[in-house]
Amino acid sequence: MARTQASDHQLQRDEILEQAAQAFASHSYPGTSMSLLAQACGTSKARLYHYYASKEAILFDLLDRYTKVLIRLAETHTELTELIAAFLAEYEHSQTRHIALLNDVKFLEEPQRLLILDAQRSIVNLFASAIQRRFPRRTDAQNRSAITMLLFGMINWTFTWLKPQQEGDKISYADFAVLVTRIFMQGMEGLPELPSTDDQAGRQIQPSPR
Repeated sequence: MARTQASDHQLQRDEILEQAAQAFASHSYPGTSMSLLAQACGTSKARLYHYYASKEAILFDLLDRYTKVLIRLAETHTELTELIAAFLAEYEHSQTRHIALLNDVKFLEEPQRLLILDAQRSIVNLFASAIQRRFPRRTDAQNRSAITMLLFGMINWTFTWLKPQQEGDKISYADFAVLVTRIFMQGMEGLPELPSTDDQAGRQIQPSPR
């Protein structure tokens, strides 16, 4: 029975997080009360406190789980084309969680906020590494961050306009992943190649003209 109770407890937490994500997206985090969350979950506020000590605890668990999902995706799909497709596939089904990640981290207390910010940096670094592997002669320490954030700018706000389930005439997430990949890849090919490490070393050892 202990396993069943643990499973039921986790299922309740999952439902709370699902309803919280929808509420935060619809009403904003400040506009969502524990009473509203309890009503959305079909339970009492006292029962809700049995699972989470505060609204902030709910937000942290929501963001902590979501960033861990994204990190696992980025660690698993190391090839850039696959990585873009995997993230957009996840974004299609996690829009409310993504809205919370973009908008609500600032409402966490510092220790928890820093944990989520560290997770976000890990995601960015994993993308930067994938870009570096794909375009080693077109990325360096100076442009890597800008190029990585350029790619995130192309995919991170799809929830604001890309809703194929509601409007059948719009592009799907899978098709959009292909579009983003082609535009990004071809744009990267247009950047001038950087000198290789060997080229730089060769220039350094050449004697200066007298």
